[in-house]
Amino acid sequence: MLVLNNTSAQPLTFLLMGIPGLKAAQVWISVPVCLLYVIALSGNSMILFVILREQRLHEPMYHFLCMLSATDLSLSLCTLSTTLGVFWFEAREITLNACIAQMFFLHGFTFMESGVLLAMAFDRFVAIYDPLRYTTILTNARIAQIGVSMLIRNVAIMLPVVLFVKKLSFCSSTVLSHSYCYHVDLIQLSCTDNRINSILGLIALFSTAGFDCPCILLSYVLIIRSVLSIASSEGQQKAFNTCVSHISAVAIFYIPLISLSLVHRYGHSAPPFVHTIMANVFLLIPPVLNPIIYSVKTKQIRKAIVKVLIQKRLCI
Repeated sequence: MLVLNNTSAQPLTFLLMGIPGLKAAQVWISVPVCLLYVIALSGNSMILFVILREQRLHEPMYHFLCMLSATDLSLSLCTLSTTLGVFWFEAREITLNACIAQMFFLHGFTFMESGVLLAMAFDRFVAIYDPLRYTTILTNARIAQIGVSMLIRNVAIMLPVVLFVKKLSFCSSTVLSHSYCYHVDLIQLSCTDNRINSILGLIALFSTAGFDCPCILLSYVLIIRSVLSIASSEGQQKAFNTCVSHISAVAIFYIPLISLSLVHRYGHSAPPFVHTIMANVFLLIPPVLNPIIYSVKTKQIRKAIVKVLIQKRLCI
């Protein structure tokens, strides 16, 4: 049996997979996938542009939204080249180093999104619990510190994962199950002991999304208590309406994540294409829907986008 690792003279390459069992329809499936990428890239770019351009949007809530859009944009760009390369050009080969790099950024930005959603939950709690001190608590410097701390957390968590993947040796089977490099998918192809890799992957998951999700739930328990303490029903409704967009963003991130975890854990009898479609849904749905949700539900963002589009039309 041929055993290869990252130090072998022969370059180690893997084969990416489109959608198993649906090869004949792959070209047609690529059309909506490409459309979703276009929506994700253009939508998040527009959110970033209007927030950076409009001075009145330079507030804590929109700084965090800017972080969310930048993360979604980066997450989409991580998988764009390999996914469309597989679907359109049958460009399936990827080297181990390129695969590890993609895995690092893919999981890193996924964990970053979880952290940003937690920061946004804290932002909503402060805005409702202590609105008079909102801008003094969440200063620009403090928001920058939160962003940098999330970045440091993700790098610190992902570096051991990456370093231990590089130590693995692989046998003759180098066919991955997705159109991008996924940690669980990659280590399963190893013909050496990968228990440390599995443990590190679980530690990474539980120390990011596994920590952030309960904290977000706790934030909303405190938010609900604060909302119920408001005397008027109109005030309660107004306070709760400021959280609707964030609740939607949390739902479209964590529901696919939990569903994907359940499918991987208990769906062994499911057809292979179910796992692949679920994984693609998890990666594409949040970047596609987040800018739409915030554009529709946030009046200030909607007005800013309309203003930019009108000015662009007048210039033309």
